[in-house]
Amino acid sequence: QLQLLESGGGLVQPGESLRLSCAVSGFSLDFYGIGWFRQAPGKEREGLSCISARGQSTKYAEAVKGRFTISRDNAKNTVYLQMNSLKVEDTAIYYCAADPNSVNLCSLHVEYDYWGQGTQVTVSS
Repeated sequence: QLQLLESGGGLVQPGESLRLSCAVSGFSLDFYGIGWFRQAPGKEREGLSCISARGQSTKYAEAVKGRFTISRDNAKNTVYLQMNSLKVEDTAIYYCAADPNSVNLCSLHVEYDYWGQGTQVTVSS
C-alpha cells in the first residue's frame, strides 16, 4: 500500500525556519516525483515545489522561490522541504504527493496520484 506521511509542521514566528519531511512507504522514490502543496483556510490548494524521481529537476512557485528548498534522500525514501524566512501568509496545511510520471522532469500542474494527510504550519507572532 502506497503511503506518504508528512511531519515537521508546527508553530513558529515570522522569519523562522521549519523543515518538513515526507516519508513514503509501499513504493520506491526512485520511480516517483514528489510535490509539495499547501492549502490555507478558504483558499485553493497551491503547488509550492516539486522534484523529479532522479532529483535533477526541481521547480518552485514564485511565492516560495528563494525561501524554500526541496531535496530528497532516496535511500531513506524521504523528501524534505526546507522553509526559511517564514511569513504569516505561509500558514496552511502542507501536503506532499507522488507522481509516477515525473521521472526526469517534474511539474506542479499535473495530477498527482498519491497524497499524504498533511501537516499544519502556523506562522504567527
